[in-house]
Amino acid sequence: MDGKWQIGSLLGIPLYIDSSWFFILGLVTLVNSQEITQLNLVGNLWWLAWIAGLILALLLFISVLLHELGHSLVALAQGINVNSITLFLFGGVAAIEKESENPIGAFWVAMAGPLVSLGLSVILFTLLSTLPSRENLDMIGGLSVYMMEDIARINLVLGIFNLIPGLPLDGGQVLKAIIWKLKGDRFTGVRWAAASGQLIGWLGISLGLFLILLTGSLSGLWIVFIGWFVRRNAENYQRITQLQESLLTITAREVMTREFRVINAHLTITQLAQDYLLSELHERMVYFAASEGRYRGLIVIEDLQNIERSQWDTMTVWDMVHPLNTIPSVGETTPVVTIIEKLEAINEGYITVLSPAGAVAGIIDRGDIVKAIAAYHQLPIPETEIKRIKEEGTYPSYLQLPAIAKTLDT
Repeated sequence: MDGKWQIGSLLGIPLYIDSSWFFILGLVTLVNSQEITQLNLVGNLWWLAWIAGLILALLLFISVLLHELGHSLVALAQGINVNSITLFLFGGVAAIEKESENPIGAFWVAMAGPLVSLGLSVILFTLLSTLPSRENLDMIGGLSVYMMEDIARINLVLGIFNLIPGLPLDGGQVLKAIIWKLKGDRFTGVRWAAASGQLIGWLGISLGLFLILLTGSLSGLWIVFIGWFVRRNAENYQRITQLQESLLTITAREVMTREFRVINAHLTITQLAQDYLLSELHERMVYFAASEGRYRGLIVIEDLQNIERSQWDTMTVWDMVHPLNTIPSVGETTPVVTIIEKLEAINEGYITVLSPAGAVAGIIDRGDIVKAIAAYHQLPIPETEIKRIKEEGTYPSYLQLPAIAKTLDT
């Protein structure tokens, strides 16, 4: 379940809560109930303070949900799918399937969340201006006005805080879109916004530690925690961007291997089985047929199940090949991102690479892709892991390349 639970859906978007959400829900409820008690808003009714604290905590997360829904609706209006909205320790996140096609679209997706929060704040403060002050109301009325004031302030802070210009905050996304527009390159925008996010994260950590040393209390610990979260996620954005760039840069020629056999197309099927298949049962091997100096096609071993055994001595390999122009293939200059998408689309273990002349230049499987990316980024992925990927035909959990490739599908 990955530590999260689905609680429903909104406009077709699945809504989840992360396990960390329960911790922050309890903490916010505790803080709210203590403040309500200290302000003497409920008299001796301690249980009412806890109920009000819980309601305020839930309203906080409803505000966060509406903030993320703002991002989601603008993304949906641009034809971009939203996979989910998840509430967690630090608020919420909308899992938007891919990037906007242009910087203007990206700008409005980023701005939508803060605009919703600021809009809610304006509406609530406007309503409050029409109501009597707390002192002129009974206990329930005064408590209700206090809760409305608190939610109005929270949405104001939520809107302003998220406009800080550094990833992963919305302001970082806005900065990225602006740099993208000015420089004409999305990756340049991400690098600037990620660097800004790391700087802001370090400033937050430093400020929090300074407050702890200055006051001798742990009041600055939350600022340290937020700073660490911003810095870490800004670094993640930078790493993912570098990975995305490499998927567009590395080509099939750099990834492909020649881990295949070329067999005489004039061999009978019996000779194919005796000379190759029986002796290589333990190996994962790809076979191509050739004759007269030309490739004739791919040999799919599973096709033997559909051929009568009595015909093996008379039928040749040429009779069962799949011509190269009918099999899934890519060119030598095809970028890795396209290869990943094609491999997922055909749901096969490998794909054939053809030369400009139409000959077989190599084959590529998922292990080859991971190995090339590991070499490009100097990632410590051992050969045993590469071998496992080749055998199982699945990417490792820490390197979900199909999802990353999909974000580049603009």
